[in-house]
Amino acid sequence: MWMTILSFFGGPVIKGLIDAYQAKLKAGNTDAKIAADLAASEIAAQVSETSAVLQYRAAELGHWYEPDKLIGYCVAVYFAKLLVWDKVLGLGTTDPLAGFASMTANLVISFYFAKRGFENVARIIKR
Repeated sequence: MWMTILSFFGGPVIKGLIDAYQAKLKAGNTDAKIAADLAASEIAAQVSETSAVLQYRAAELGHWYEPDKLIGYCVAVYFAKLLVWDKVLGLGTTDPLAGFASMTANLVISFYFAKRGFENVARIIKR
């Protein structure tokens, strides 16, 4: 029963740790004990690696209130209003952007769409 509960909550990592511990207890000779110890240390290394990857992803996302994201939200709201409210629903008109505002909106949109492409190219060149 405990095995089912732990495998439900912890998934394969907890089940692997339990299996490794059980193998260590059942191991009669030195070779089997060494193999069980190696299996347990491998699972511990996988757990720590997974934890590090999750921490890296959380740090990479940043905060919602960073300046580049705030400008992106403003441009998204403008274009959402322009496309949905004005064009799709036909409920209003919005003056077109001109000058600095138009150039800034185009740069923001280009940044968000081209950023991932540049990151991928840089990753390929780095190899």
